[in-house]
This record gives sequence, C-alpha cells and structure tokens, in this order.
Amino acid sequence: MPSYTVLANFTDQGIRNIKETTHRAEAVEAMARKMHVTVKSIQWTLGAYDLVCQFEAPDDETITAFGLAIGVQGNVRTQTLRTFSRDETNAILARLPK
Repeated sequence: MPSYTVLANFTDQGIRNIKETTHRAEAVEAMARKMHVTVKSIQWTLGAYDLVCQFEAPDDETITAFGLAIGVQGNVRTQTLRTFSRDETNAILARLPK
C-alpha cells in the first residue's frame, strides 16, 4: 500500500486550542479508519514543522480526500509527500534505461 509523510503546522486556531491537540489526533485516527487510511504514526516535533505523520492509503485520491477532510477543520496546514520504501525505490531504479 502506498505510504505518505504529512508535514503539518498549526494554524492560529490550532495553536489557540493547543491543549486539545492529542484529542484532535485521536479524531484524525478515527476519521482515517473510516476513510481506509492507516495511521502509522503521529509525532509532535520541534523545528520547521509542528507535526510529522506517516500514513498508508490505497491511492493518491484517498489520501488527498483525507487531507482535505483534516484541512477543513482549520487546525493545521499540511504538506503531503509520497514516500517510497527501499524495495519500491529499487523497483523504480530498475526501470531506468541502461
């Protein structure tokens, strides 16, 4: 199943309600189950991003719908990256012309 890394920053609304962040994460996990997205991890971070999350979804359309569903709540702005395992990367590299 395709993997995705989501980098997120709190919006003004999200930081004003920061004490609810772990409860919001639980709600994200519940929404993910309903949308056939697997939550691999949600981590709060220091630095350029406030959260780094790992998800698996059946396809780009599913993760996009999931990201939009999170976004409309107004607590975070996200950037989604399609990530590849070593085996997936080796399969991609095998397609390169010799």
